Amino acid sequence: MNKELLKKIFLPFIVLVLVIQVWTGIASIVEDFPTPSDTYVAAFGGINADGDEIIGVLEDPFYIENQDVKGLFWQIMESLKRVFAGFSLAILVGVPFGLMLGMSKSAQYAFDPFIQIFKPISPLAWLPLLLFIFQDINMTAISTIFITSIWPIIINTALGVKSVSEDYMNVAKVLRFTAFEKIVQIILPVSVPYIFTGMRLSLGIAWLVIVAAEMLTGGIGIGFWIWDEYNNLNYHNIIIGIIVVGLVGYLLDLIMGKISDYFDYTKKGRA
Repeated sequence: MNKELLKKIFLPFIVLVLVIQVWTGIASIVEDFPTPSDTYVAAFGGINADGDEIIGVLEDPFYIENQDVKGLFWQIMESLKRVFAGFSLAILVGVPFGLMLGMSKSAQYAFDPFIQIFKPISPLAWLPLLLFIFQDINMTAISTIFITSIWPIIINTALGVKSVSEDYMNVAKVLRFTAFEKIVQIILPVSVPYIFTGMRLSLGIAWLVIVAAEMLTGGIGIGFWIWDEYNNLNYHNIIIGIIVVGLVGYLLDLIMGKISDYFDYTKKGRA
């Protein structure tokens, strides 16, 4: 086992130990704050500090009691459905729009001020208006994700177009490429790494937004599940939900990172 691999294993382990120590310290100061051991029992089942037998929320994450009462797995799946619906719409709209902005100075002058205005608006500001428009939980969550996750795709796609060398564009003029041929044969191959970077950022934002959106809209989903556990004073489960959200977000980012690397010809060239 080489030193680099040992560092990748050992250093995160040290940080984990420190986090658990800080967590334990907070639990000793804040009354009724869940300890790491009690949270573990709440997750996987066993005997808690009071000597009670606990059924862990992760013991059977696939159970379905009724339409509204389901295990943690189904809560995550419902959230992911909304995330990928809004994320897919953001790709379908954002990539062509970003290409247009990158290729046209006039379009950039026309739309850039509005992009800069709407980009920093919190998703929670959009949510009440969208709920009023759609009167539907799923459509509200999906449209909120779409609006807040589209900007990195647009901006990075436009940046990718602008990074195309003028020499390539001059060659296209000499060869009398049509606009479509320019996009397919020159602009897209150069822009793809930028586009996937934007998509990676957008997916992270989408997963971030869905938790807050579901807390406010209700229904089924990991965000609502966390909020419902808070209302039921199940603070152990809130921490479990936070950890699960973080792990799923990490997994999504890891997958998008691998896909982005696959399409990044510059990294392939260095390899």
